[in-house]
Amino acid sequence: MKRFFVVLAAAAMMVAGLLAGCSGASSNEVSSLEDGTYTVDFTTDSSMIHVNDALDGKATLTVENGEGTVHVVFPSKNIVNLYPGLAEEAKTLDQSQLLQPTEEEVTYDDGYTETVNAFDIPVSVIDEEFDMALIGTKGKWYDHKVSISNVQPV
Repeated sequence: MKRFFVVLAAAAMMVAGLLAGCSGASSNEVSSLEDGTYTVDFTTDSSMIHVNDALDGKATLTVENGEGTVHVVFPSKNIVNLYPGLAEEAKTLDQSQLLQPTEEEVTYDDGYTETVNAFDIPVSVIDEEFDMALIGTKGKWYDHKVSISNVQPV
């Protein structure tokens, strides 16, 4: 009889745990992560937009109060602005509404150092593609799908 109650209690705890998991943020939402800094893989649908080779495809995700921002360092200064959405919408926005670059210095394995553009991109999902529009030095907007994955605490 005692064994029956132990099994019943264990089953009740499992069900309660499953129900609690269903009521909160799903595991693919950045808000499900604890506040902190993480290393992530940043992937895209195009070779036109990718992480600088010096960083092996890695970007830095910062989570604060359930909000996520991924810091991505690009290979050059050819990407002028980003917009977390579609190019058609980005075209209608004021410059101040677009994501602005910061300049960063990267050092490659051979010791060569270069100044490139980096961006802080708001992100709410992990392991799911989201829209990212970019404009380059030629002044044309492009639509891309990007994602972050492989979240590792720093």
